[in-house]
Formats: sequence, C-alpha cells, structure tokens
Amino acid sequence: MPVPPGCPAPPADAAVLVAARRTPFADAGRELAGCSGTDQAAAALAALAGQVRTLGVGAAVADVVLGVCTGPRGNPARVAALAAGLGPQVPGVSVDRQCGSGLDAVRLGAALVREGAELVLAGGFESGSAARAATGRVERAVFAPPPFPDPDMGPAADDLAAHLGIDRRRQDAYAAASHARALAAAAAGAFDAELVEVAGLRADTRPRPGLHEQRLARFRPAFSAGGTVTAGNSCGVSDGAAAVALVPERIRAAAGLPGLVVRAAVACGGDPALPGAAAAPAALLALRRADVDLPDVGAVEVVEAFAAQVLAFTDALGLDPLGADAGRVCAQGGAIALGHPWGASGAALLVRLFARMVRLDGPRLGLAACAVGGGQGVALVVERVG
Repeated sequence: MPVPPGCPAPPADAAVLVAARRTPFADAGRELAGCSGTDQAAAALAALAGQVRTLGVGAAVADVVLGVCTGPRGNPARVAALAAGLGPQVPGVSVDRQCGSGLDAVRLGAALVREGAELVLAGGFESGSAARAATGRVERAVFAPPPFPDPDMGPAADDLAAHLGIDRRRQDAYAAASHARALAAAAAGAFDAELVEVAGLRADTRPRPGLHEQRLARFRPAFSAGGTVTAGNSCGVSDGAAAVALVPERIRAAAGLPGLVVRAAVACGGDPALPGAAAAPAALLALRRADVDLPDVGAVEVVEAFAAQVLAFTDALGLDPLGADAGRVCAQGGAIALGHPWGASGAALLVRLFARMVRLDGPRLGLAACAVGGGQGVALVVERVG
C-alpha cells in the first residue's frame, strides 16, 4: 500500500503480525474446565503455525513466547509448543506480567524478530478453571510488597471509579455496549476466521443477550458496600488462549501479505494503589514513541477487566467510547462480554485489531493497551501494511 505522508516505510527488520488466532473463551468451570491451559495454547499455536504455512511463509519457528499468570510451575510455553507439534527444536519461554502477559509476550516477540528471528509465535493463555479448582477461589500472588498498597483488582477498580468520579450509570452503559457489540460481531461472522476449535468448543460462550442497562442496574456491588463495580460491569474468570505470528517486514513483503507492523511497544510503571490507571500512561508513551497522534488512530483495544478501568483509560485519552468514538474503542466487544483469560487477554487485543484492521481492511493505525495488577501498563501501536 502507498506510504501515507509523514509515515516512513517500515524497515526490513521491523516485526509484523501476519496471522492471529484464538480459542473460544469460556467462563471458568464450564466448557473448557476439563482442558488444560497448555492444551488450549497448543491448539492456538498449531492452528497459527498451519495458517502461516498456507500463507507462504517458509521460515522455521524460531521461538514461542506465551504469557500466563497462574499456570503450572516451570515453563508452560515450552510444554504448549511441544504439544502443538512444533518439534523439539523450537524453544519456548513463559512471561508473567499478570493481565498484560499476552501483550507483553508479543512485545518481546517483536524484539526477537528485530534481533533476527524470522518467525515467532507469541501470545498467552489461562485456565481460570484450574486456578480456582482447589479452593473455589483464585489465590493470587503478591503484586507489591509493604509498605506499598496491594489491593485486589476488584476493590481497586471501585477505588479508581470513586477517585475519578466514574459513576455506576456509565459503567453499566459501557458493559451493556460490550455485550451488544460482541453479539453483533459474532452474528456477522467477525470471529469465524480467528477461532480455533478446542475440546469440542467452537464459539465464545459468555456474551449475553438482553443485558441492557436497566437489568445491569439491579446487580449489587461486588467488592465494597456502596461501591459501583458489580459482576455485571466486570469481566468474568475465564479460560482461553490467543496468539499471533510475527515475521520481519522483508519476509512479509516478499510473500505479499497484509499485516500489522509494530510501530512501538512499551511497558511502564504506575501507582500500585490504582493499578487500573496505568494503561493510559503506557498508551500515551507508545504513541509518542511511534510519533503518532491519537486522532489518527482508528482502532483502539483495551482490556475490559472492569468498565471503570476502560472509562478511566478513555477519559484520560479524551475518547468517548459510548458516543463519538464507539466505532473506535473495542468496537467488537471486549473482555466484559467475551471473557478475560488473564494471560491471553493482552494477545486477544491484537487478534481484535488484526480482525478490524486487516481482515476488514479497516483503519491504518491501531492501539492496544492494558492495565496490570501492581500498577503497570503495557501498550502497542500497530500500522496496517500490505
């Protein structure tokens, strides 16, 4: 495609996403409860590797980078790579940046490509079912040591909403929109090309019809008396996996493939007391490093762990996800509707951007961002090429 004015052509070693796949997402304890997280990841990796071959990319897989928050001890990325049939010669490395793990895995995969790797598979997975199987609840790790505050993400979302004046009505309205957008996208076949069947499951199971604002208003506060965060305007504990294929620009161009070149990829720290606020600084830093102005970004994806987090992010960036920017921000639904398998959700943002920007020949520039427990943010800026 012609290079727009002021936007240089990507260098030959720039990392480009040329394929993106994911399993269906399901609520923990349900359809995927009997399928291990590594088996879910293996299904996504095997489908992704097969697709890359059909696209004419002959390079061998140089590495597998997967994010996971609560997976088994050891190196589950290597386990998943072997289970996917990629061969013992393909290494794997596991990444834990909590809810940003999948996005950070892609950030690190892009760095490997810039260092000379010709094909990297990167993404993430999570079995929320396994995480809470023993006790019925998820026992999380420490996010920050004393004397720093270390709130759970739910109460922290309540605190964030109160701190920024994000009221219950806006949160419920956003949650209703997430479900409506996901249902509309599914009905239009927007997810068909990316989904990989696993354990007999072929479609997402969480999006609910009829979750309008009036119904959501009946939900009780989930984390604190008088709070505004509820089960209705939050994500669920989920199972699922997502991954993308990264190649250098010279290989993409030689194959004549469309793709998303990584223009900038960053991580940053923030206040551990308000971890949901860290996505915005990461996004602004990524835009600055990419030399991109936000008005030029046509597709924005942010992890919808809580509606309060999304609204904090969009308010900080001056976006209106329920009005003028409804077609830009999570336009096909997000984690509130589709589910939030923690280690996979960051990679799922890029699956969404690939669908919106490449498969639909959509906006030229996209932004993915997530907030992370302990007060961190991760963000990527991508550009459609080919």
